[in-house]
Amino acid sequence: MPLDCSKCDAPCCRHVKSDFLDRGDGVCKWLDQQKGICRIYDDRPLLCNVDKYYEEHNLKRYMSKEEWYDINNECCEKLRFGDKIVR
Repeated sequence: MPLDCSKCDAPCCRHVKSDFLDRGDGVCKWLDQQKGICRIYDDRPLLCNVDKYYEEHNLKRYMSKEEWYDINNECCEKLRFGDKIVR
């Protein structure tokens, strides 16, 4: 099942592990915390774009798109509920 970030409370944006996105406290500098959405969603970095990342890194060599979505959905849920991601 594809990710639907349009109704998201942005758990991935609140647990940033990337220096170029982190505003210094683990929260993405592009997150509108009031609305819980990305302020640059249409132009977001490749790291934040699940579909583009899959294509540009040619992940189809390793897994189906459905598997990729499942992995990302699992990570999203773990972040949302505060669990650690183990992969």
